[in-house]
Amino acid sequence: MARKVTPSQLKNMIRQAQNKQRQAINKYNQEVTRHNQKVKQAVDQYNREVRAYNARVRAHRQKIQNELSKLSRQPTTTKFVVFRTSVTTLHESYSRLEHRAESQQFDSRFNHVLDLSEREASNNLEVMNALLGEHPDPNQPVEGDIESTLTDELRNISTDLNDRWKGAVFSLNPRNPDAARHFCTSAREVITQILEIKAPDSEVISLFPHCDRTEQGKPTRRTKIKFFLHRKGIEIDVLEDFVENDMGNIIELFRVFNDATHGSAGRFDLYQLSTIKKRVEDGIKFLTQLIN
Repeated sequence: MARKVTPSQLKNMIRQAQNKQRQAINKYNQEVTRHNQKVKQAVDQYNREVRAYNARVRAHRQKIQNELSKLSRQPTTTKFVVFRTSVTTLHESYSRLEHRAESQQFDSRFNHVLDLSEREASNNLEVMNALLGEHPDPNQPVEGDIESTLTDELRNISTDLNDRWKGAVFSLNPRNPDAARHFCTSAREVITQILEIKAPDSEVISLFPHCDRTEQGKPTRRTKIKFFLHRKGIEIDVLEDFVENDMGNIIELFRVFNDATHGSAGRFDLYQLSTIKKRVEDGIKFLTQLIN
């Protein structure tokens, strides 16, 4: 039997139903607004990151072109012949990597690595020009930056490596007659130990049992680089070539720095020392990014 209600009760019931409806509509609108705000924030953040990334790409590519132009103006010389060959090899491998990146649609995993690769390529050319005497403004003395910009990259691997790098940078002073030997020994050991710690021989051989090995039976540096790229999910041949040539170029730079000074940094000015330090430091950052 239907319940009888008075007109006043009916009006009250209608008002309650209308209030519930308004509350439901308001709640829905609030949720839609929050969702749209989150979407807008995400889109804005993405656009900011894209603009920042594109700005870095343009800056790196412009720097590469500037350094190439400087290098093309350098007179023919017999200085640093082996290292210059290494510089050319690295630039050519970067060009192949860049061409592959432009012709293939790599996913987002590659973006940061490609960004860092461009920085490595520009640093590579800048060092060569600095060694040949090219300065930003030859009419003015340059105050180089010898402070380290590495933060937790090495400490997260080993406190000993972090301390070694700090000692290497601390020694890198034109007034220190033992700067070259100290810096080269410490910096090279940092790179070697990164490979040893983060790519143990047993794990590399387990993944690549038929890999290339040194005369001592250890996996080669290139194999360890391949191990990092495989684990990160970005294993492609042109990137492997670039990273191998990049590390090889840094090792060759150590030889130049050490041999050319005969154990003294006296033949290098502050700008050259700063450029060498930046080349090695950014190379270490690049390597740690492939690991993490």
